[in-house]
Formats: sequence, C-alpha cells, structure tokens
Amino acid sequence: MMQSKKLRLGVLAAAAALAFGANAATLRWAGANDILTVDPHAQNHQTTHAFLQQVYESLVRYDENFQVEPALATKWEQISPTQVRFTLRRGVKFHDGSPFTADDVVFSITRAMTPPSNMMSAVQGVKEAKKVDDHTVDLILKGPNPILLRELTEARIMNKAWAEKHNSVKSQDYGGKEENYASRNANGTGPFKLVGWQPDVKVTLKKNDDWWDKPRGNIDEVVFTPIKSAATRTAALVSGQVDFVPDPPPQDLARMKNTPDLQLIEGAENRTIYLGLDQFRDELPGAGTPGKNPLKDKRVRQALYQAIDSAGLHKNTMRGLSVPAGVMVAPSVHGWTKELDERASKYDVEAAKKLLADAGYPNGFSLKLECPNDRYVNDEAICQAVTAMWTRIGVKTQLAAAPMAQFVTRVMNNDVNAFLFGWGVATFDALYTLDSLMSTKEGKTAAGVYNGGRFSDAKLDGMIQQIKVEMDQAKRDQLVHDALKLVKDEYYYLPLHHQIRPWAMRKNVETVHRADDRPMPIWTTIK
Repeated sequence: MMQSKKLRLGVLAAAAALAFGANAATLRWAGANDILTVDPHAQNHQTTHAFLQQVYESLVRYDENFQVEPALATKWEQISPTQVRFTLRRGVKFHDGSPFTADDVVFSITRAMTPPSNMMSAVQGVKEAKKVDDHTVDLILKGPNPILLRELTEARIMNKAWAEKHNSVKSQDYGGKEENYASRNANGTGPFKLVGWQPDVKVTLKKNDDWWDKPRGNIDEVVFTPIKSAATRTAALVSGQVDFVPDPPPQDLARMKNTPDLQLIEGAENRTIYLGLDQFRDELPGAGTPGKNPLKDKRVRQALYQAIDSAGLHKNTMRGLSVPAGVMVAPSVHGWTKELDERASKYDVEAAKKLLADAGYPNGFSLKLECPNDRYVNDEAICQAVTAMWTRIGVKTQLAAAPMAQFVTRVMNNDVNAFLFGWGVATFDALYTLDSLMSTKEGKTAAGVYNGGRFSDAKLDGMIQQIKVEMDQAKRDQLVHDALKLVKDEYYYLPLHHQIRPWAMRKNVETVHRADDRPMPIWTTIK
C-alpha cells in the first residue's frame, strides 16, 4: 500500500518527537550496491548521492515534500531574467574547520560545469558564477531557467582551498577510471562527516556536531555495508545484524512482513526502468549483420518492444513492485501524463516477427544485452526475462550482467549494444530526463551525458533547448509533452516500468520514505 503524504508527515513528526531526549544511535544500513566515489561531481548515481548529500550540501535543498528550501544560501533574488543573486549562510564551517565563503561556491559551481564532471546537469543553465562579496554570489545564466533551483539541489559545494591543496581542482574522471584525493576523501559542510570508505566493504559516517542546522532524529553514526547477495542481505536484517535495507529482495518481502521484529514501508519511486539501444554505430558488433546496425531501424526497435510482455514482467518478475510504463518519466515527475504512459504498441510476438522480416531480418540477428546485477529491483532477473522474450522472436540474445560500478562505465563510454538502466529524476521535472538521456551527446555539457545509445534527433534537440528557457508554463508543458511523445513514437528507448521501492527495517526504526530513494539519517530515529 502506498504511503500517503499524511502518513509520511506523521512518521516524520513521530521521529522528531522521539528524537527529543533520545539516546544517540548507530544506523546499520545495508544495500545491494556500493557507492562509486565520494567526489561530489564525479558520478550521477543514486546510491552515491544518498551518501554524499549527508556530507556535502548545496545552496538549496528539498524539504520532506520535495519543495525547495534554503540550505547554504538563505535567500535568492532574481536581478534579471539571466542573473540570480544568492545570499550565503554565515557562520557555516567545513568539516576541517574552514569557513564557508563565496569563493567555495564559485569554485564548486565552476567545477561542476567543467568536464569531466558528471554533474553538469545540476548547472546546465549556468553560464558563470561570480563573487559579489564573501557572502554573496551571482549566477549568470545562459537564458531564463524555470527550474534553476531544483537543478541546484544537486550542485554540491566543496572547499576551494582543500581541493587545491589536494590536487583535486577538477572532478574525478570516473569514466576514464581515474582516482584523485577527492574520490576517496571528503570535506563538506553537511550533517555527517565521512570517516572511512572501504570499497565493497563499508562506509562510515559520523555526526557533525558543528552542523549549522539541527537533525530531527537521533542518529550519530551511519555504517553502510554493501551486500550483493539477496539472501545474505535478508538474513542480515532478519538476524538483527543490520537495522535498515532500502532494497529488500522482492522474493523475501512476505517473509519480512511475517517477521515480528521487522516492518516495511513502500512507495512509488521517481525512477523509470528502461532498455537502451545502440543507434549510432553503422555496424552492430557481434550481430552477424555485416555493414549494418539493425537497431537503427525503427521497425526493429518496435519489434523488440512488442516482444516484451510488460504485464508478465510486472506479475512474475517484479511480483507487483512496478507500474508498467509507456513513457520515460514516472507519475511523480512534472511532464508525465496518463495518456503518454499507455503502451506505444501492444505485446504481440507475431507482429514483432513480421516487423523484423519487413526490416530485412526474417531470421533475426544476434544481440548482447548488458545489465547491472546489484542496482535496481530484480535487475538481472528482468534482463533474463527480456533475453528469453527477444530470443523468441529470433533475436538471439546473450545476457552479460555485472556490478553497477563496472557496468555504468560501459554505458558512459557507449560501449554497449543493448542495456538496461534506471533513471530517477532529481528535479522532479522531465527536462532532467530529456536533456541527460535524449539530447545528442556532445561531451562538453550535460546534453546526452547518459545517452548510451547515442541516437541523435535534431528536431528533439531543438525542443529540449526551448524547454530549458520557456517561462510560460502552458507552452513549456506542451513542449515537454511533444518531446516525450516523439521519443515514445520513435522507440528511441523501450520503457519497462516505474519502480516501486519498499524499505525494510527493524521495528524500532522510524524514518521517512522518499520518492528519490535517498534515505535521510537526519530524519531517522532508533528507539
């Protein structure tokens, strides 16, 4: 059953009340996949964000209802359509004791804007950050930006002097397998300090007693353990070795519900699970189609889509933890409509075979489907099911599954033929999806940074550019609708479902379920 807004707020109030006078506690958290880096601008990855937002802060942040509120900036003023002035919070210190100033903001915004940063989407509309005085910064924009503040929630602020001292002025190049000091060490202003990270073993955070704000829970330490094995993760929770698992295996949910010491809360995530296809290379590696790339043909893409039994995936693979999708954004994202979320074409094996024959592939071809095995709910199982569905229509599909840390590099480097991915929308606005996944990839800005199939549509690019600057809400909404429909009609991506994410925890844990799948230790109490 979905958590209502009223219930979420009630849980939050209860946590705040319990926190008053409560003893400090350690939150033992386990999940299927590890963080990828602690450089705040190196990877746009949800598990990584979930931890880094505890350590690093932005000028603005979301409240419990995903409305923008002040954080490191106390107020902002629109000086002109392309100039916004931010007044910075005074008295804030970084974890090493350094004072927070305008220099840090200018440095961090510029760093996020500069390749090889993977967080350019957070500052895609910013042309320049300018210091006015020690506590005032102007952002000069490329054009009017209707969702600037929502984008800035992801633009995390570093200490300029610390980055310079440790040769980390530029973001880590994660796709290039680079390491720098900031990729293993952190110095933010947030409610928790990073005190240790052993990749694939443990992440440890300690409460920052000098934080400018006050937590509403009683957590003073977070210990995160990545546990890839579903059975082992469940056993750790059931036995009391961990307190909290935000990605419990669907096959174990019934057992958890019947375990007296455990509880489940669940809700719809703002994440869409989809399949991407190489639409760039002239010859598809390993396809057995010399000189041709079948995935460039819309009929082939439609055939692959019509071969997918989304209702079967929902019932048998996801065990109900999904909402079958027809569009590339979830219902909580601005731009979603019920009309767009209907299937583009019905599940029909014979129609799919005919489309392949019409496209010149009556005997099909070979295809490699790559998939993470530790990131999304039942990710590898979804890919196994799709592999069988595609093989049924003559597309002989080989599955290659790997941990997210390895898999995501291949997607970023466009070294995949077909792949499964999930996209959450940090801004809760469809532009975030359109620009990152559907713009032509050019490598210098956020445009197309996760366009793993490298398709390019000039008409779509033009629409996305208009969406970025259109301040008339009705006109903008129509542009968003038309852009999402174009992507749907061309089968540039094959959406599977919007993910439902249950969180499992001990009965003595009080927390707030988040549609962005980012647990908040500062809103968590252990009784």
